[in-house]
Amino acid sequence: MGPAGRSCGPFARSPSGWPEARSISAIEEADLAAALDTAGAPDPDLLIRTSGEYRLSNFLLWQMAYTELLVLPKLWPDFAARDLFLAIADFQRRSRRFGGL
Repeated sequence: MGPAGRSCGPFARSPSGWPEARSISAIEEADLAAALDTAGAPDPDLLIRTSGEYRLSNFLLWQMAYTELLVLPKLWPDFAARDLFLAIADFQRRSRRFGGL
């Protein structure tokens, strides 16, 4: 089976760029993060979810482990600069624990 046939399961990038099978115990958190499209970019600190929806729809699930969420009933076309200002002010008042108690 060629490299294209190994698209599922544990993998690592070989020097050629094709995935190579690896033992699942050999995969580190950094390996997974490096394989994401957002590799090298910082994880988001705040996610503003408009329209009152309380779901993420698989949006940046790995990267959002410690992201603060703000859900607003306002629809995106109605979201204005003042709403952004209020969201940032709300974020600044939060005590972030990054998984701690």
